[in-house]
Amino acid sequence: MTDAPGSAAIADAVAAAHRAEWARVLAATVRVTKDLDLAEECTQDAFAKALESWPRDGVPDRPGAWLTTVARNRAVSGLRHESALQRRLPLLVTEESTPGPEEAPERPAVDDDRLRLIFTCCHPTLSREAQVALTLRLLCGLSTGEVARAFLVSEATMAARVTRAKKKIAAARVPYRIPTRADLPARVSAVLQVVHLLFTTGHTAPIGDRLVRGDLVESAIGLARMLYELLPGDAEVAGLLALLLLIDARRATRQAPDGRLLLLREQDRARWDRARIDEGVRLLTVALSRRPSRYAVEAAIAAVHAEAPTWAATDWTEIVGLYDVLRSLWDSPVVELNRAVAVGERDGAAAGLAALDALLDEPVLAAYGYLSAARAEFLGRLGRWPEAVPAYEEALALTDNDVERAFLDGRLTAARLRL
Repeated sequence: MTDAPGSAAIADAVAAAHRAEWARVLAATVRVTKDLDLAEECTQDAFAKALESWPRDGVPDRPGAWLTTVARNRAVSGLRHESALQRRLPLLVTEESTPGPEEAPERPAVDDDRLRLIFTCCHPTLSREAQVALTLRLLCGLSTGEVARAFLVSEATMAARVTRAKKKIAAARVPYRIPTRADLPARVSAVLQVVHLLFTTGHTAPIGDRLVRGDLVESAIGLARMLYELLPGDAEVAGLLALLLLIDARRATRQAPDGRLLLLREQDRARWDRARIDEGVRLLTVALSRRPSRYAVEAAIAAVHAEAPTWAATDWTEIVGLYDVLRSLWDSPVVELNRAVAVGERDGAAAGLAALDALLDEPVLAAYGYLSAARAEFLGRLGRWPEAVPAYEEALALTDNDVERAFLDGRLTAARLRL
């Protein structure tokens, strides 16, 4: 262990361990508890114990191993004193039955604890919404508020959904088992959605003082790579991995040295990660070899941006056409919003604003700050500053990321000077 540092350093160390190790600690603890709620409680206790022990004893050389040991010991202790617990609560992971002499034991299809538990949580008995929300909330360590932002609903609504899903599991005593290869096709679509939303949450953190949560981004890309190794012939998996790589290739250029947010048109394309772009394009070829999935089409849009030498050279006609394909595969108001912005870049600010205004009554976008921000941008281009100012004010009120708030506040100040 290292020498005991100050309280601020300890808090930072525990926070870093939470970001990096939560999923692994929880997944390892589930193997002991066989119950997700109890495993989550034990994992939370382990992090609380770290806040007590590390100031005295120092930060362990392997924080993840320390936390896993504490969480598993807490689980064993709880189960020892409450032997009836497994009869009263739903089993999350059941032991495989002992094979007969003529049977060979089947190796689990998924070797990584985190990915295995994601597949486990994405049980087809639950609704897709419940599968994805529970996995993001519990396994990926996201707060209820962060999961709510991913689904574009209020925190109270998401808390109620998670509670209902847990009650359904408890009432039905759903036997969750480690999936075999035969189980994978029924679950892979939900797993891909989990990985995509995990990446999205890390790419632009919905809350906090960082634009990017690199831990979530790298975790999502790592899980997508494991999925591709597990299912190398799956075009949808290839499309997802391509999408994540092509978008993340821009990470280093999304902020100026002073921390200021840089829009896509302001970024230094020479600093984009060409290795990730090249890998993403190769995977996209695989993804488009069959009927394209929504991820493949999104990756194709990202590839158009990645391969344009300058912002001015971007082929907006192709991008709008790809959004037309995407909207036929994925009926999402966010797709319509992004398409409207692309229309504005292709046909001018007035056309883009008209397309955005058609979405103002869309309930899902009511609390989505990017709609207001996009309207404000087009209104400013049209010189309609009395309308741009309240649009920027609304976008600012709907944004909880400090980097994005600083960007919008600067835009708002500039707009007010135009009045």
